[in-house]
Order: sequence, then structure tokens, then C-alpha cells
Amino acid sequence: MFMSPLVYTVCAGLAAGLLSMICAALVVFTARPAWVPLLVSYAIGALLGAVFLEILPHAFHLDASPEAVSATVLAGILVFFLLEKLVLWRHVHVHDLDAPMSSGHGAVEPHGRTGAMVVVGDSVHNFVDGIIIAAAFASDRHLGVLTALAIIAHELPQEAGDVLVLLHSGLTRGRALLFNLFSSTATLVGGVMASLALQSLQQGVPYLLALASASMIYVAVADLIPGLHRRVDFKASLWQILLIALGVSTIHWAHLLIMD
Repeated sequence: MFMSPLVYTVCAGLAAGLLSMICAALVVFTARPAWVPLLVSYAIGALLGAVFLEILPHAFHLDASPEAVSATVLAGILVFFLLEKLVLWRHVHVHDLDAPMSSGHGAVEPHGRTGAMVVVGDSVHNFVDGIIIAAAFASDRHLGVLTALAIIAHELPQEAGDVLVLLHSGLTRGRALLFNLFSSTATLVGGVMASLALQSLQQGVPYLLALASASMIYVAVADLIPGLHRRVDFKASLWQILLIALGVSTIHWAHLLIMD
């Protein structure tokens, strides 16, 4: 029985969100606390792999101006830096009378802000995924199904990495799942909005992808990687390198599997 592209898009968005939640729940309830610091290395690899092997290449392919996309990534990184500074300044202003700063005046722990940055980046990315799914279904039903399957396959390892970052940032299991649910619904929202106003939204897809990339790069490079340098012994460093490579490889092989 034939269904409209909007109905197909809604079904695909619900399926993506459900599978994302299942993946996140498996990670949350099976990962031991002692695993989280090591598995953050995997999250770094998955984030950077998704950005440089999947998201940015797709953004460059959609837009005729690589310079504009690159400038959007740069602007996004600077904006996220500014937003983070504003959060830190507010944190210091509120808490400087409650407890002394252990590492000097104006120093705060970075963990809480990391989770928020991941949610922002993942939500933007999922929103764009919804737009891409809607565009594919508007073109051809079979293309839409294949596109939805490809996006879901790429999302699962990334969602696993994201929920590990949320746990590492200090969130409880329940809050990590709640934030994951929030970001997962962005796929459905983006798909429905794109189905209703596809032409106007398609023009902004490359720049939304660029902003999502900026957020993921900032989280990986500014927040997560510095934490790895706290352990400099050979064994820990080797595990970090191997798990970062595994995170990148997961995105790479998922891409090759879908392309084949």
C-alpha cells in the first residue's frame, strides 16, 4: 500500500530514535564505571571519524562553496568557545563564594559542559539526518529506505560514543538516557519539517552539517583529549591510541559497508 513521503519519513525517524535509545540503554546498563575513562578514547575516535569521514565530506558534496562550509566550521568552533566561556563565567560567579577553587582563581572542572556540547552537536546532526531522509523519500521510496538504513547504521556507533561522553561528563544513567532521547527526537523533527518545507531547508543543510561538525570537533579536541593526557604511562597511552583508532575504524567500515 502506497504511503506519502511524510509518513515514510515519520516511520524512519521513529525507527532511528528507537534503535538509538536501545543502543544507548545497552551501553548505559552494561558499561562498568571503570570502563568509562578508557572508552572515552573510543568516543573521541567516533566523533572525529564521523566528522572527517562522513559529515564534512557530505557537506562539501552538497554545497558549491567549500570555503563557505569551512568558514562555517571555523565560526562554529569560535561560537562554541564563546558559549562555553559564558557558561564558565556564570559558574564562577555563582559558586566562587560557596567553595574555594582548587586549581587557582577562575578554574572550574570541565566535565558538566562536555555533556551539553555533545547533546547540541548530536541534536543538530540528527536534525540534518531527518532532512536527508525526507529529501530521499521525496525523490524515491526505495532511495528513502536505503538512505534511512544507511543513516541508522552510521548513527548506532556514534550514539554509543556519545552516551559514553555523557556518562564521563558526570551525568547519571537516567539523565544520560534522557538527553539521548532528546537528541534522538531531532531526527523526527528534522524529517517532518523538511517534508513540509523541503526546498527552503535543503539550502541550509551543508551549513547545519558544518555546525554539527564544529561542535563535535570542539568536544573531542578541547574537552576530551586534554583529559587523556592526565595519564602518561605507556599502557594507558597505548589503550588510548588503540581505542581512538577503533572509534575511527568503526565509522570507516560502516561507511564502506553501506557503500557496498
